[in-house]
Amino acid sequence: MKSRLKIISPTGHLGFAPMKLESFRIGLKENPDYICADSGSDDIGPKPLGSDTQASPVKWQEHDLEHILLATRQLNIPMIIGSACDTGTNRGVDLYVNIIKKLARKHNLPRFKLACIYSQQSKDVILEKLKNGIEIPGLDGRPPLTEEDVKKTDNIVAVMGVHPIIQALEAGADVIICGRSSDVAIFAAPAIKEGFPKGLAYYLGKVLECASFCAEPYMGKESVLGIITHEDIKVRALHPDARCTVASVSSHAMYERANPFYEYFVGGRLNMTHCKYEQYDYKTTRITGPVFEPAEKYYVKLEGAGKVGERYFGIAGIRDPYTLENLDKVLEWARNEVKAEFGDTGYQLHFHVFGRNGVMEELEPLKYITPHEVGIVVEGVAPTAEMAEMITMTATRQIFYARLPEVKGTAGTCAYLIDEVLKGSPAYMWTIHHIMPVDTPTEPFKINYLEV
Repeated sequence: MKSRLKIISPTGHLGFAPMKLESFRIGLKENPDYICADSGSDDIGPKPLGSDTQASPVKWQEHDLEHILLATRQLNIPMIIGSACDTGTNRGVDLYVNIIKKLARKHNLPRFKLACIYSQQSKDVILEKLKNGIEIPGLDGRPPLTEEDVKKTDNIVAVMGVHPIIQALEAGADVIICGRSSDVAIFAAPAIKEGFPKGLAYYLGKVLECASFCAEPYMGKESVLGIITHEDIKVRALHPDARCTVASVSSHAMYERANPFYEYFVGGRLNMTHCKYEQYDYKTTRITGPVFEPAEKYYVKLEGAGKVGERYFGIAGIRDPYTLENLDKVLEWARNEVKAEFGDTGYQLHFHVFGRNGVMEELEPLKYITPHEVGIVVEGVAPTAEMAEMITMTATRQIFYARLPEVKGTAGTCAYLIDEVLKGSPAYMWTIHHIMPVDTPTEPFKINYLEV
């Protein structure tokens, strides 16, 4: 059993922007045992999953994969990539596998063993479970999954925990390309496989998942080093000007969660209530006290997205003070004009008012500040492109034609960036955000092995 394990996290979202190489190369001098990187996120919205496309240019993804692959083959250590190609669909896994094959030929690498772990789920299988009376509970206030939810869905992935990854490592895989996976799991899996305590291993994953986001000052796409022993975790910033501090590390433990003390995954949760943070040295923070709490049964999170319709955008600007004072009346006029022509169902119409509440919309706390100008992005979504275009055109033009009391002139109420509406990508929505009961934690996942 090893007394310590070193893992480099070179990027918090592989390929979303090219990883920085200076800090990565500094990390390679530390003789790491593994290099692991997450490549997926829900932050990019439902479209990439629903349309089964990537949110990041393939060129950037190839860049990161090439540097990680060459480093791990030179050091003869495993590499683990989670949530391949942003969403972890089968297409994404296959794309990454083909990139790895191409890079191996390009650099004439010695043979190595590659594992690809698929996590995409069949709609028919999910529907069969529902017909057999298996309840699939919803998350974050959603009701249990229904057949209608599934039928509205284009693609479904299951989020794997550590178990399939450990299985691939035990089979001798040198390179592991995962479908959709817990961010934490891709780092925790090698530590658990090597015999380290689960509480510490899962915390190691939590702190490394976003790479340099746990360091200060903020620097995107820089590498960090995680070191786990049987007593603690240490995390060190690798960029010469960055540090992992008690503040930066502890705050990252609270990142992206409703409850700052718990992280859930297949088979249990990480309890960070009693974590203790110490400044180990100038660039390194030491963490003790995380606890793994096993669950009574296994649940696997399902993510699904489906197409809502085609989409167009219009852009208008308003600076006229009287129009700004009556902006809600202006937008209501435009909305009613659309209703008069298209009815009030079968489409979506959104006015995003930048300068007032365009970012936070109904959650904006500063509701009573009147800006001197606003920019309005009109978004129309409908079953066909023709209908979406006409709805968006009507709403955008009617901002100009809105009738307000005491207005006698016709000019100056609205300005258009361009006098046309712009075709956007189709609109998608999250249709599945649920947890599915399974008999074993590897049940929804399929592992293939090949020699490269």
